[in-house]
Amino acid sequence: MAEPETLRVHIPLTLRNRGGRPRILPPKEIEVAMERGQDARLLRAIGRAWDWRHRLERGDVNTIADLAKAEGISDRYVSRVIRLVWLAPSVLERLVLRREPTVLSIFDLCGVAELQWAEQPERVFD
Repeated sequence: MAEPETLRVHIPLTLRNRGGRPRILPPKEIEVAMERGQDARLLRAIGRAWDWRHRLERGDVNTIADLAKAEGISDRYVSRVIRLVWLAPSVLERLVLRREPTVLSIFDLCGVAELQWAEQPERVFD
């Protein structure tokens, strides 16, 4: 009886950390052809941050603690995520309108919002 032949399949994938999590990426020629979209969680976080800012400006709530209580979340989370409203206009345009993906997590993006506007794009998209 003949021994069974082994069939080996090689798929050239790359493992990279994107947004704080490991992701398996296809080869570059395939990755370019794929349509990339923005993470829905990031878009939702940006939208919530702007809503929270407007609610504070209108006087619907007086403090971040009141806002957190109304939303049923921690005030630490609200105070961190609301920083997204201070992202540079060019960064917001690329994230929200052009839907360009970022290499940062939402938590890291909140930290980048504290930088000067001129420094933000290179930290967010490189």
